[in-house]
Amino acid sequence: MSQREVSAKSEPATQAELQAAMEKYEFGAAWLPIMLLLPPLVYYMWICMTQNQGSFLVPKSVDELTSLVKLVPAPTLASTLFVSLWLGGQALLQVYAPGDWVEGTPLADGSRLPYKMNGWFSFWLTLLTMFFCCWMGWIPPTFLFDEMGPIISTTTLFCYGLSLYLYLKGKASSDKHMTGRVMYDYFMGSQLNPRVGRFDFKLFCEARPGLILWVLINFSIAAKQWQLHHTVSTPMMLVCLFQFFYIMDYFFHEEAILTTWDIKHERFGWMLCFGDLVWVPFTYSLQAQYLLSHPGELPTWAVLGIIALNLGGYAVFRGTNIQKHHFSRNPDHLIWGKPAKFIRTARGTKLLASGFWGLARHLNYCGDLMMALAWCLCAGVSNLLPYFYIIYFTILLIHRERRDDALCHAKYGADWEEYRRQVPSRIFPGIY
Repeated sequence: MSQREVSAKSEPATQAELQAAMEKYEFGAAWLPIMLLLPPLVYYMWICMTQNQGSFLVPKSVDELTSLVKLVPAPTLASTLFVSLWLGGQALLQVYAPGDWVEGTPLADGSRLPYKMNGWFSFWLTLLTMFFCCWMGWIPPTFLFDEMGPIISTTTLFCYGLSLYLYLKGKASSDKHMTGRVMYDYFMGSQLNPRVGRFDFKLFCEARPGLILWVLINFSIAAKQWQLHHTVSTPMMLVCLFQFFYIMDYFFHEEAILTTWDIKHERFGWMLCFGDLVWVPFTYSLQAQYLLSHPGELPTWAVLGIIALNLGGYAVFRGTNIQKHHFSRNPDHLIWGKPAKFIRTARGTKLLASGFWGLARHLNYCGDLMMALAWCLCAGVSNLLPYFYIIYFTILLIHRERRDDALCHAKYGADWEEYRRQVPSRIFPGIY
């Protein structure tokens, strides 16, 4: 076994030190502008797509601003019924659909929570059910696009209500994680793992309603393009196929979510709730929304280049995560045909420093961004708004990598500094 022993060992960090490292990259006073700006931003981008063919709308007077605000729709009976059935149905699948129970990562007290992994079954059952309902004529294929505005409003109101419930639930619990600042705790969450019985709110919202709805929204938009233009363009098919495969792969490897930052470290409050249920399905589908009114084709060389970029990004993303998974299960597992190189820390854990993990400390983020760029390139280069996803996602992953680096430095001390020396690149090898 090839192994790098570190001479300057550090004592394991205390829980207070780890919390301080996390708070360094938390949102502080930014919670207020985030809560005030994100919901209007979702509406704004939707309005730009539906009312201005994907170009920015810039009001030049108070009257124009007022007219823009009036385009924000109220919930409708149809949207309320859909959101209720959608969230309720997905919750029932989370509880009753068949799946294996697995243990999450150790908590601060050393215990592990059980999680039911039935996303793969629920994903396919949901898609087949929705397609059957459309085929039978019970639901118009374009329903999600036609009702998107009211569905955004209904889901947003639900997020505020659920976040209030989670705040009050956490406040009354013995395992609360609170700062004493009411609105900040409402925003960030008052519990790490809010549950009723074995039903985990964070896992449910992270993994189910928003991600599957994202795929269905894309398909609904493609159906709308066919209805309006009697064609489904190649770029639209690519976006739908790429993002469908991305979510399908996510559920196939669902257990990997238990080692993500959100599940391990992030409290569950308004930020994650709104992000999971509103932000993801209604902003990650921007490319499909844009392509609805731009049914033109791309040259063959561009299509082939975009496909290659997406496949390359997936290979990096999935290959990186699989290497880490195999190493965590069996450190003797060969990586690229050679024994794994790692650093043994004072905490007793091992830091993988070979294979993809020897090229950058978060090369999986690089792969994720390559796929994101491929999705955006499907929309051509005429407008900036379809590229919102890659811009936002880059900022998000850089911020997340900084938070992870601060936490790991607090946990591992000199061992992490040695890891930084061996693997100097953060996300992009040789660049950043």
